[in-house]
Amino acid sequence: MPTELALLAARLVSSHRWAALATVHEGGPLASMVAYAGEKDLSALFFHLSGLSAHTRDLLADGRASLCVGEADPGTGDPQTLARLTLTGRTVALEEGTPPFDAARRLYLARFPDAEMRFELPDFVLFVFVPEEGRVVGGFARAGRVSPEQLSEAATSLG
Repeated sequence: MPTELALLAARLVSSHRWAALATVHEGGPLASMVAYAGEKDLSALFFHLSGLSAHTRDLLADGRASLCVGEADPGTGDPQTLARLTLTGRTVALEEGTPPFDAARRLYLARFPDAEMRFELPDFVLFVFVPEEGRVVGGFARAGRVSPEQLSEAATSLG
């Protein structure tokens, strides 16, 4: 039975498609906004990124990354009560023409059909991000860690 925090984490990742991606850039952090699509069980997420972007070069040099997804701020109340999730993990560039690339491309285009033309551009790279740990905050005094297994179990239970 998934925990309340794991369910919250799975809902956040599943219901959003735009997040902050942090990479290792010249020895320090760099955060960029990216679109993502994921496996149904959230065991892997996919980014399709331009080779002209610093974050793409960063991921090719060092696959460690962090992805932060949060509730939208309605502009009222205390933003500290908004739910958010930070996943840390590793990314790997998928090789075009392989079954993993083709499967990830299908998932990505199912979520972002308008991105199809970018798959024709030679500088774009399709990455797989595999979460290794999650930190979820469900509002004031509601926080904890979520393992990849807990996240997958929760995502599967959501259907």
